[in-house]
Amino acid sequence: MNKEEYRFSYEVYDSADELNEADARLVKEARKVTAAAYAPYSNFNVGAVAKMGNNEMVTGTNQENASYPVGICAERALLATAANLYPKVPIDTIAISYDNINGKSSHPISPCGMCRQTLAEYEERVSQPIRLILSGQDGKVYVLKSASSLLPLSFGSADLK
Repeated sequence: MNKEEYRFSYEVYDSADELNEADARLVKEARKVTAAAYAPYSNFNVGAVAKMGNNEMVTGTNQENASYPVGICAERALLATAANLYPKVPIDTIAISYDNINGKSSHPISPCGMCRQTLAEYEERVSQPIRLILSGQDGKVYVLKSASSLLPLSFGSADLK
């Protein structure tokens, strides 16, 4: 028997004020775009902003539905929009934030499993990692070099061959 171990590292900042100007701008926009979310059931508004490889910006927000399973997360809304507006253009960085109307919004959140799979597939599709910047409305900020680091042993296109 062999024992394997998976580790990844990420940067932790005490606030968005410690980020470089470009990253701080993305976080500010992600925090702002949470207001466009449609989350009347959970009151948990999520916003995502991508800086594309062509320097264009794309946004996405979560969109709930009374039939919960048919809602869409901000990350997947963003990826669908980016793929339609700029086919084959890689995404350099995505900033993700949230505003919890019923509680605190002061620590970073991470994409759900379905979004992690979709992000990993997008990275594979354009052959480039996507940096993630995770934050709340204030507080600590996490920066990851690659979205796929959140999904070890992921299922991908190679598994279908």
